Amino acid sequence: MNIVSAPHIHGARPVGQVMGLVMLALLPATLAGFWRFGWPAVYLWLVTVLACVFAEALCVRVAERPAKPVLADGSAVLTGWLLALSLPPWAPWWLGATGGAFAIIVCKHAFGGLGQNLFNPAMAARVMLLISFPVEMTQWLTPLPIGSAGAPDALAALSITFGTIPDGMTSASLLDQTRTAVSRALPIGGELDPLALSLGERAGSLGETGALLLAAGGLFLILMRVIGLSIPAAFLLGLMVPAAIAHFLAPERFLAPLAHLLTGGVMLGAFFIATDYVTSPSTPLGRWIFGLGCGLLSWIIRTWGAYPEGVAFAVLLMNAATPLIDHYTRPRIFGRTRSGNTLTTAAPKGT
Repeated sequence: MNIVSAPHIHGARPVGQVMGLVMLALLPATLAGFWRFGWPAVYLWLVTVLACVFAEALCVRVAERPAKPVLADGSAVLTGWLLALSLPPWAPWWLGATGGAFAIIVCKHAFGGLGQNLFNPAMAARVMLLISFPVEMTQWLTPLPIGSAGAPDALAALSITFGTIPDGMTSASLLDQTRTAVSRALPIGGELDPLALSLGERAGSLGETGALLLAAGGLFLILMRVIGLSIPAAFLLGLMVPAAIAHFLAPERFLAPLAHLLTGGVMLGAFFIATDYVTSPSTPLGRWIFGLGCGLLSWIIRTWGAYPEGVAFAVLLMNAATPLIDHYTRPRIFGRTRSGNTLTTAAPKGT
């Protein structure tokens, strides 16, 4: 037993139960991604999760700690799961394996393991892959459901995951198209179908296209009190308010706020990434500032940054600011001023 100084707080749920609830919330969007993008997406998800579990076991073994209780908490599985959902659905196996190993070894255990990491491991790994392998990380695929004409069966999909994507299968995402149009000083064209976007009928990552299912999973976590409402609400407000103002002023140059909301990794980031207990602020006001920063930075990077998607970069930047936010938003201790000095009051008159 580790004895530490007070104050102590009782955790209502063990780590494994929290991880299990988060995975349960991710399940509908994940299954929809499997159906939408077929067997290669299933294999990529398996490879990424297994890579995280193997890397976790390796790190624990090197540290001469018992592996079973560490692996049983489910944190490595959840890291691999989140990373897989942010990858192109037909990405090669080595991309998921490399990202999974990097997330666990460099982003988690190099900082001391669960609860000690400064940055969200899944998003840090995604950014590393995006910078290191930009071609493989931007090979988006138009949905090709299992059983549809042209969709690979379980055997043929092995040659895609462990081989190469057939020529002519990839396409640009909506954010890619928007960035290309803006960079060429062309008006943003095409009618956006909110229903199709929300149902995932578009090119995108394995699990990010099911915006409604991700939002439903996030609401489930809020109702179960696994996460709070402040960070997701602030994230969405921080993204939609500047997007609405910019679109109102120049609709031919700026994407509509609803399109921002339903594309890319906004829902995954708002409900499942930014709400990470370890890398987000612990104070109520700090969580609002953190969420607003994530949303605003996502919009800024999407609009003027070098990459069409900005959620991962925004979350990592705000992760870096979390200690500073906690420092300046900590609540006043009862009986003391905000600077920590003892609170003094004037003596009653007549005494």
